[in-house]
Amino acid sequence: MNVSDNNPILSGSAQSINAYQDAIEQSSKAVVEWLKQPEMYQGKTVDQLRERINLNFTDEGLGNQATIERAVEYFLKDSLSVHHAQCVAHLHCPSLVISQAAEVLINATNQSMDSWDQSPSATIIEMKLIEWLREQVGYAAGDAGVFTSGGTQSNLMGLMLARDAFFARQGHSIQQNGLTGDLSKIKVFCSENAHFSVQKNMALMGLGYRSVTLVKTDAFSRMDIADLQDKLAQAKANGEQVMAIVATAGTTDAGAIDPLVEITKLAAAEKIWVHVDAAWGGALLLSEKYRHYLDGLESADSVTLDFHKQFFQTISCGAFLLKDARHYELMRYQAAYLNSDFDEEHGVPNLVSKSLQTTRRFDALKLWMGLEALGKKQYAEIIDNGVTLAQQVAEFVSAQPHLELVMQPQLASVLFRYRPESNDTAFVALLNQRIGDVLLASGSANVGVTEADGVTCLKLTLLNPTVCLEDVKVLLASVKETAETLLNA
Repeated sequence: MNVSDNNPILSGSAQSINAYQDAIEQSSKAVVEWLKQPEMYQGKTVDQLRERINLNFTDEGLGNQATIERAVEYFLKDSLSVHHAQCVAHLHCPSLVISQAAEVLINATNQSMDSWDQSPSATIIEMKLIEWLREQVGYAAGDAGVFTSGGTQSNLMGLMLARDAFFARQGHSIQQNGLTGDLSKIKVFCSENAHFSVQKNMALMGLGYRSVTLVKTDAFSRMDIADLQDKLAQAKANGEQVMAIVATAGTTDAGAIDPLVEITKLAAAEKIWVHVDAAWGGALLLSEKYRHYLDGLESADSVTLDFHKQFFQTISCGAFLLKDARHYELMRYQAAYLNSDFDEEHGVPNLVSKSLQTTRRFDALKLWMGLEALGKKQYAEIIDNGVTLAQQVAEFVSAQPHLELVMQPQLASVLFRYRPESNDTAFVALLNQRIGDVLLASGSANVGVTEADGVTCLKLTLLNPTVCLEDVKVLLASVKETAETLLNA
């Protein structure tokens, strides 16, 4: 039997090309219809979806057309509309149309970024984009960096190289000989509001949660420099060694940016590696109004950037940048079938040497096409829009009865809560949790529920550049109406 008779593999044959065109056309039409539906979400619960979705694979197969129809029915129609004006819960952005086009090219060509002979033009494009990103950060010319799956992986690379550089200064190779010595004395500092991937990655690297020292934060969720200095002094007095400081440029909830200039100066004096998690705030590299928020980023040893947040790229698309290319030697591994000595001697770039991944998508194409299509000025405008809108929403919330602004916005998020006439903290917290749950269950809105300094609050993450203040006012009216219904029930 010739498999391609019924389910053609993508190739240059006439049959395959026709099947590809039919499948893409059918899928595209379905997406267009889905985009037109007014609901943000069809409102099915976890139990309803478990009951509805079943795997019943047949011996003969359904063929492409029927399979796409089933995917539309069981996946697409019940998907959350992240482009909807009332979908503001998470750092989950609507995507650029050009990013969708890039996905077609990425998927069809199926390039793997581990070796040049699997991705020739793609390798060069990614390298040049890394050079450009380094320039935006303020790093010296070079191509030390790589595209990643996102912030967790980029943070892992920063912490791993910080660890290996820490041991290398003591004459020990982690790569060759593994961890050694009293590991309980090795510490990483980050703020109380840093991303959970710091702890997750330290555990993954064998140093455990206990290696992470949390630094207090100020009223705006930024790392407190005085507490950082105190904890560094305490660590030294305890005979501990600080492997790295992880600063955050854009915390998940508050969008807080740690004082990067002060942190990097302090770390330089103590010879401590600084990794900056700028997965969200890194978007301000293109900002015309708020670029100065990232002052000090150029002094960090490594940086995390995400493009599937406020760069509006489809998931996944991130990058890791390394200030000093020499540190890449700490993770180098050569395999004759991917990055041979011969290739290196002849200047053939095989990006597997820079990545934790082997097989890897050409996600850099999305950023390149986005920059080409929009231009730097329009990109800056849509990034700045979210930050400016958050400030406008905060001002509006502050003037509303029964709505309380929990913290002044710093990036494109607003933390607030519905405040009834009650001093019962637990009651107010549960009410706000239920507001978020009811709105999502109704399919009308997706509002984040989180905590800020122990206060349960609602969160608007205003990444969508098509959303305006009037859209948010509609959402806030829904919050009030839902709260009143719950209170009167």
